[in-house]
Amino acid sequence: MTAQNAIQDAYLYDAVRTPFGKVGGALAKTRPDDLAALVVSESVKRAPKLAAAGIAGAEQINEVVFGNANGAGEENRNVARMATLLAGLPTSIPGTTVNRLCGSSLDAAIIASRQINVGEADVMLIGGVESMSRAPWVLPKTERPFPMHNLELANTTLGWRLINQNMPSQWTVSLGEATEQLREKYGITRERMDEFAANSHQLAAKAWDEGKYDNLTVQVPDVDLTRDETIRPESTAESLSGLRTVFRKENGMVTAGNASPMNDGASAAWLGSEKASDILGLQPLARIAGRAAAANEPQYFGYAPVDAVNQAIERAGITWGDIAAVELNEAFAAQSLACTDAWGVDTSIVNTWGGAIAIGHPLGASGARVLGTLARRLEASGDRWGVAALCIGVGQGLAVVLENVNAR
Repeated sequence: MTAQNAIQDAYLYDAVRTPFGKVGGALAKTRPDDLAALVVSESVKRAPKLAAAGIAGAEQINEVVFGNANGAGEENRNVARMATLLAGLPTSIPGTTVNRLCGSSLDAAIIASRQINVGEADVMLIGGVESMSRAPWVLPKTERPFPMHNLELANTTLGWRLINQNMPSQWTVSLGEATEQLREKYGITRERMDEFAANSHQLAAKAWDEGKYDNLTVQVPDVDLTRDETIRPESTAESLSGLRTVFRKENGMVTAGNASPMNDGASAAWLGSEKASDILGLQPLARIAGRAAAANEPQYFGYAPVDAVNQAIERAGITWGDIAAVELNEAFAAQSLACTDAWGVDTSIVNTWGGAIAIGHPLGASGARVLGTLARRLEASGDRWGVAALCIGVGQGLAVVLENVNAR
């Protein structure tokens, strides 16, 4: 291998996100492409050399890669490109949008890191966005004009829609019903689910109170939202135990309290080679040391991170004994517990600044959120190794291992 095509390391330099709003809440009037443009422009402002150089400096950004799970509304037409243009960056910067549902922005980071590894790029801006408030209803086109039958609108906010009838019915159950099946398979109790969910709220509120998210968030202009809108610090396992189940009236355990809410928000992060430090004016936080995708039966989507994380750790050349921090997106308490049980991990290192049950889960934005949070957690603790992971609808999981380059 020559010096010209030698593999180079990819580093995470910075990460920022909006506070996440609840569906119909503080961010409901803000278009998703505007949310994405905000974190793009904020990222540039937080890179001293880029900010000082203005347009000329921004031209050194090789590409913008954003994740989005919907794509049916105002984020259409490649929201990565739209955000770049709306942020006022040079028209010469390419942009591409990735859709791996809940894992979209972590996939954006994986794609960008590979470009850096092979020497195709030195500076990549990645991120993701979702407005579940503004996701449209769609009307399918008919096979012939003027049909005599009624047409049904489809809600594009979340989950299966316009299902292909050739898809096995056991694969196309709702996300909630799939989680009921998963918790039955792995023996997850309602008590554990509610305790996990309450802990998520309390940890998230504590992290905000302690300023942990001050350097990870940017306020949305003209919006009264200073922290994640769905955090309920008063939540307890006892109070959550009184909530009705949502997906099964009989023998169900999944409730609105032990599942992630629907949200609006955007996130972004700088990835780059060693050369990016001079371009951005930032020092790297962490090296992307391992990556993996895994898949299983669609109805057990919540368990797919198990294999993804195990593979990513192996590819990083370490073991579970080296991992000091885990950021696992909490789609549901039951699936999070199934994963942590399978890993045998000490839950005291999982989502110590709260998780998606409290913070929220704006689908396309969540991957960059967990990755950025992991980097800042490792920075704060001085620990060396951590892993970020998400489960993904239709039976997939993604994981990235970070190495703190300033580990003590």
